[in-house]
Amino acid sequence: MNIVVLIKQVPDTNEVRIDPVTKTLIRQGVPSIINPEDKNAIEMALTLKQKYGCKVNVVTMGPPQADVALREAMAMGADECYLMTDRAFAGADTYATAKALSTAIKKVFPDCDLVLCGRQAIDGDTAQVGPQTAEQLGIPQVTYVKEVEVTGNKLTVSRAIENGHEIIELSTPALLTIVKEANKPRYPSMSGIFDAYQAEIKTITNDDLKLDNGELGLKGSPTKVVSTETPDTQRSGEVFTGNPKDCCGQLAQRLKQRHLI
Repeated sequence: MNIVVLIKQVPDTNEVRIDPVTKTLIRQGVPSIINPEDKNAIEMALTLKQKYGCKVNVVTMGPPQADVALREAMAMGADECYLMTDRAFAGADTYATAKALSTAIKKVFPDCDLVLCGRQAIDGDTAQVGPQTAEQLGIPQVTYVKEVEVTGNKLTVSRAIENGHEIIELSTPALLTIVKEANKPRYPSMSGIFDAYQAEIKTITNDDLKLDNGELGLKGSPTKVVSTETPDTQRSGEVFTGNPKDCCGQLAQRLKQRHLI
């Protein structure tokens, strides 16, 4: 089985700040990480590799420095890593991103059996790239996957739903989006880290995809972000002073007025 894992390098949300003037993310000085649920997708691929002898290819689209995320994936156990980087890809929304990713899969991995990706990315939270990529590839998809079993070209997956799970059977090729509850991503080994920084990261540009520039990046993106706002966290409060018993009585009265008790 030939597996392609799609990952994204994202800013660590614990460090994200919003520019008060431009209302955009301040990325300077903010550390970048592999999108957390994409790590779960990598772990799922590596688990399938151990059970069924699969080949694991990891692909990301981003600037040249995104190769750091790929080297981490390789240190975890991925076989080959590919960086899609081209000025034509810059500013892509989910649709243009899925267009580039699906084209790369068709041209570079024509024998791909399974595409895995995280449920959603923490920087956009849209959960759209995986499903849109499957649609553009013309293959079946299952989202919110927790478990995967393989029998020949048949997959049996457990999908998380609000009050439990459902079992779905489908044939390969297919795309699955993986949730964080699926597994605990492994730590790279020391030898894996050394090997990863000696390994070749293969590059994919639009010269390889041969897409019209109007289909890529900002030009190919129907979604336009007009502004980004941060919620107002300032809240007024009331302080009760005096005898503790009286304060408790006043607090209880306020809660009753607001129908909280």
